Amino acid sequence: MPALSSHPLIHRHAAGSDGALVNAYLIEGPTGVVAIDSMLTVSDSRALRGALEQLQKPLRAALLTHSHPDHYGGLTELVASDDVPIIAVSGVNEVIRRDDEVKEQILRPMFGDEWSTKRTFPNQTVSDGDTVRFDGMTFTVMDIGPGESPHDSAWFLGADRTTVFLGDQIYNHMHAYLADGFHDNWLSNIERFRSELPPDATLHIGHGEPTTPALLDWQREYIETFLTAVREVDFSRPDEARAEVVARVKDYLPTDELQFLMELSIEPVAAHDSHDGTGAPNWI
Repeated sequence: MPALSSHPLIHRHAAGSDGALVNAYLIEGPTGVVAIDSMLTVSDSRALRGALEQLQKPLRAALLTHSHPDHYGGLTELVASDDVPIIAVSGVNEVIRRDDEVKEQILRPMFGDEWSTKRTFPNQTVSDGDTVRFDGMTFTVMDIGPGESPHDSAWFLGADRTTVFLGDQIYNHMHAYLADGFHDNWLSNIERFRSELPPDATLHIGHGEPTTPALLDWQREYIETFLTAVREVDFSRPDEARAEVVARVKDYLPTDELQFLMELSIEPVAAHDSHDGTGAPNWI
């Protein structure tokens, strides 16, 4: 049995590019572990379960940050036979249950058996500001509402609000997914975080290394760069329009990491802005 620690230890489990570079977290307390989110693929989710078992401490609970399937799809493999609370704010729970069949139709052809045949959903809901306690650790939830996904939340570990599990509100210098169309809410959320998060907070995010609130400005500029590009190009020539949007965004962020998420967002955002209701089906 590992030595007991009086301070929670945060273990980040990061998927490779085949698993959308998604992060999940295992928060190790003195005698148990709390998970934050799960993974996208079956293989990555089983690896996360393996990492949990290596800690030789039982899973006490799983907390979800938001409603996208790369963060809940692997819950079945993570939780396995454990009878534990799976906790989300009510809005996250409702969107997961509402949209799961649509995600099945989209993700099964893309991932085959790597998309879990049986998905596990939250079994306990909380409201904004609620605190849950496991193994001497306290987690307080902030209900964010629509933003990067149709419903988002953040979890604070401890009382000082300096350790934050922020989901996908920031992508650490990776391309982002905007196809759900709540970009105005996302920008508003960023301003809320700027005013409410301590400047010395550590943000444990859904894609990329942990960061600080200083990166909020970068994320805002990324979103604005993408939106400006979509709104200024001429979609009467769709292929050329797509290529121009990609080029403009990559001029701001010259990386290929999660570029496919940005590309999948172009037509839905263009359709949303034109109010014609004809977007490409969302990947997530």
